[in-house]
Amino acid sequence: MTSLPDWMRPPRTEGWFAEDLDRLPEAPRHTELIDGALVFVVSPQRVWHARVATALTNVLTALAPDGTEVDREVTIRLDDRNRPEPDIIATTAPVDGSRTWFSPMDVVLVVEVTSPESEHRDRTVKLRKYAEAGIKHYWLVEEENNRPVAHVYELDEPTTTYAPVGIVRGKLELSVPFPITIDLDSLFPTRR
Repeated sequence: MTSLPDWMRPPRTEGWFAEDLDRLPEAPRHTELIDGALVFVVSPQRVWHARVATALTNVLTALAPDGTEVDREVTIRLDDRNRPEPDIIATTAPVDGSRTWFSPMDVVLVVEVTSPESEHRDRTVKLRKYAEAGIKHYWLVEEENNRPVAHVYELDEPTTTYAPVGIVRGKLELSVPFPITIDLDSLFPTRR
């Protein structure tokens, strides 16, 4: 067994904290912090995931109203011990090119496009943590017969849990967090 590189050793006995992610230049891209533990996403990204996330980012960017920005793969500092990195976020935070994370109070929508290695975290852990942090809208986009299916959730504020709004195939039409109409099938067109 080889020894761990120094950067992988927590800086304190309590483990990792949110601010530590910015001090790990040797960590792989897409390193997340969940409950004080580093989570590395090192499996190869599938074409389906990459194309759906890119197309959805482009569509949401075009639909977002003034004052709302759409970004990919930037972490959200949920608390001192949690800094997950969703695939897509829509925020009302001021534009700052040097930003490495967003506050939940500035995030109006989180979108996770599942992949085999992230399914469990996206469906359970992240769903719960985003709700507890007060993020009002969460979408989980999954693959069904090579087509995107959106599981849409909205925050029930009194319980700080997500209520399912619907499972959408084909055309996604919503009025919140801003007016949205998306042909989900167009996000990953199949060629004949």
